[in-house]
Amino acid sequence: MTTAVSTLTVSPMDRYNQALIDNLHPPDWVNPEPAPSYNLVVIGAGTAGLVTAAGAAMLGAKVALIEKRLMGGDCTNVGCIPSKTLIRSARVVADIYYAQEFGIDNRHQINIDFPAVMERLRRIRTEISPNDSAKRFQEEFGVDVFFGEARFKDTDRVEVGQSILHFKKAAIATGSRPTKLSIDGLNQAGYLTNETVFSLTQCPSRLAVIGGGYIGCELAQTFQRLGSQVILLQKGSRLLSREDAQAAEIIQKAFVGEGIELLFESKIKRIERNDAEKVIRYEINGQEQVLGVDEILVATGRSPNVENLNLEAVGVEYDEKQGVIINDYLQTTNPRIYAVGDVCMKWKFTHAADAAARIVIQNALFSIFGLGRKKLSSLIMPWCTYTDPEVANVGMYPQEAEAKGIEIDTFSVSLNDVDRAIVDGETEGFTKLHVKKGTDKILGATIVARHAGEMISEVTLAITNNLGLSAIAKTIHPYPTQAESIRKAADKYSIARLQSVKKLSSAWLAWKR
Repeated sequence: MTTAVSTLTVSPMDRYNQALIDNLHPPDWVNPEPAPSYNLVVIGAGTAGLVTAAGAAMLGAKVALIEKRLMGGDCTNVGCIPSKTLIRSARVVADIYYAQEFGIDNRHQINIDFPAVMERLRRIRTEISPNDSAKRFQEEFGVDVFFGEARFKDTDRVEVGQSILHFKKAAIATGSRPTKLSIDGLNQAGYLTNETVFSLTQCPSRLAVIGGGYIGCELAQTFQRLGSQVILLQKGSRLLSREDAQAAEIIQKAFVGEGIELLFESKIKRIERNDAEKVIRYEINGQEQVLGVDEILVATGRSPNVENLNLEAVGVEYDEKQGVIINDYLQTTNPRIYAVGDVCMKWKFTHAADAAARIVIQNALFSIFGLGRKKLSSLIMPWCTYTDPEVANVGMYPQEAEAKGIEIDTFSVSLNDVDRAIVDGETEGFTKLHVKKGTDKILGATIVARHAGEMISEVTLAITNNLGLSAIAKTIHPYPTQAESIRKAADKYSIARLQSVKKLSSAWLAWKR
């Protein structure tokens, strides 16, 4: 046995972050004596690795799990948990700000205690962290947890510290990190990413956000509400460029209404440091502009963690941008080694990693001669951008259907026509359901609403279980709820269908008179 002495720190090192480290990378952790052989060795203890390791162990496999930093990965430490905790505080601010519209006196100044907001974030993250703790995985699931940097030695051995682990199968679940930008002066000026922004203890007065994807949009709105003046620079012509155009328009309108400055078609030339100020020099339509801010947040995508694994030694092909190369069964080019999560998948979501990990367990340990294997492409994957309102999607966008030569019908309901949305004062949004033309087969959906992420699951369930719009239309929804917009969209399909039989039914009823 070897002690994996940890010198990890998480800023600021208060009691909450110390407890976080004690759970997720204990300073005095002693790596176990390796078993003679493991059914499965998992490299990386983010969501993908944790689910793979726990699931396999609960089914009787001998499993080793290796992590070089904090168990829980991005989701627990620098992703879902801290970001949604911060978003919740920001929504409280927005609710107070708009309270007068509901007859509530909000004339007194809102006092945002940013250090207290961040302390709450650290406290909640620590409260959740025991779920991913080394102690739990060792004692409850029987997983051998090793801390250290993993490196393949050959086709059936992984090295971690002084230990050599022999495996029958292995799973690479090393995740991803923020993509670095090659902007002149950026490194010298200093910048934030999702890996560092949640360590702030003071709110930046002026915050530049580079990138208008889901991470950039979520954090831009959050920091604007918590007291920053946010300027978002986007190289494209709109926010959320992959999303429904009407959805993006609603988010842009909300951002402008809240005071966020949006700089589209902006090309950053260089960044300079002027004492405490960071100066961004950029161009729009060939005209150079200058922007001074206190902090810069870079949110322009993710890069897979494929370095230092010695993948060449075991015949695992990879691309530095796309990650480990996998087939539809999550196998790498070495059939004994699988990959799962951000390191190899286009869906970089916690729930996608969770779902794919279950496929790895099945395919790596329980398929015989290729029988009973599950495919990644069979997953019906919803996702959500947690702006206010939220933007949730599942299935195909119309442009994807068109690219595949599939004709569609779209049934849409504005939240202006939904009683609960009117009552809530949340009418900026819609539900769109896309079906194969002439049928009720659901191909995709987009929902924009304050709790769209909660609403999209109904449509996901329908697609997964081959339930059409007619099934949703005849399902009773509680009144009043915003989820009625889904049923109303399904009703539009039913009404359109009824029109086609109206002549026949009219003749029948006339005869009955």
